Amino acid sequence: MKYFETRFMEEANEFIAELDPKTIKKIFYNIDLAEQTNDPKLFKKLQNDIWELRTKFGGLQIRLLAFWDKSDNNKTLVIATNGFIKKVDKVPINEIERAERLREKYFQNKPKK
Repeated sequence: MKYFETRFMEEANEFIAELDPKTIKKIFYNIDLAEQTNDPKLFKKLQNDIWELRTKFGGLQIRLLAFWDKSDNNKTLVIATNGFIKKVDKVPINEIERAERLREKYFQNKPKK
């Protein structure tokens, strides 16, 4: 059973496209696992409505920031906004702010039912 389905905004896609194929494979493996298990080691709330999809691979800590879209009664979506390689303990505030801006843009542009 899937708890949610993941979709990617342009910035997240661009970030992923710059990584090497093995790293990309690991990210998608972890996302698939998170969708089925809802494991906080893989998918964790940061602040407000921003969450992070977490991947550790090849000595890197890769983060995709995301938010929930529960407006469709048939399926729950997680929208990945942007990604980065984490170099310090805390997630940089500018990355969280970028995710919040992308979230606002997403809901402004989403067709109303």
